[in-house]
Amino acid sequence: MSTVGAVEGALLLCLDMQPVFVRAVEDGEGVLGRCRFAVAAARGLGLRTAFTEQVPSKLGGTDPLLLSLADSPTVHPKDTFSALSAAGPVRGALLGDGSLEHLILCGVETPICVYQTAVDARKEGLAVTLLSDAVGARRPADARTCLEALAKAGVHVLPSETVFYSILGGTAHPFFKAYTQLVKSHG
Repeated sequence: MSTVGAVEGALLLCLDMQPVFVRAVEDGEGVLGRCRFAVAAARGLGLRTAFTEQVPSKLGGTDPLLLSLADSPTVHPKDTFSALSAAGPVRGALLGDGSLEHLILCGVETPICVYQTAVDARKEGLAVTLLSDAVGARRPADARTCLEALAKAGVHVLPSETVFYSILGGTAHPFFKAYTQLVKSHG
């Protein structure tokens, strides 16, 4: 599979967008808005979407509006930082049937869960695209360092619009007109 393109074999994974974390990261509301954009775009493109929640029994669930934007969202609770940790239950759910080829990531926190999930996905041989405008961190300098390291490790670090326009491929795509409206409505 190319850097971005077809939705078959791809999954948008939204990591730990729980209000407790959204409040803790710099510009958390902005990150949440970009994640909402990504989930809405994924739905329009027919891209599968899943969510993780870090210890939801203690930290609460995913932002309800974000969940409502997904078509039949699957939510995976976890207690590991990487969603693909061999010690965690999410790995089997995401990799079990072997159909996943390309993981598109958004969410928090960049230097912890996003970084570790991306590294583990690359170890599994998956193509990984990280939506650079839809991730957040408490310490932006740490996030920049991690994004640079991930790019050097073969992760595609790109803005959401770049990724979704690449999937569209051109103005003939049936979702193009609705997508341009989505872009306008999300600034």
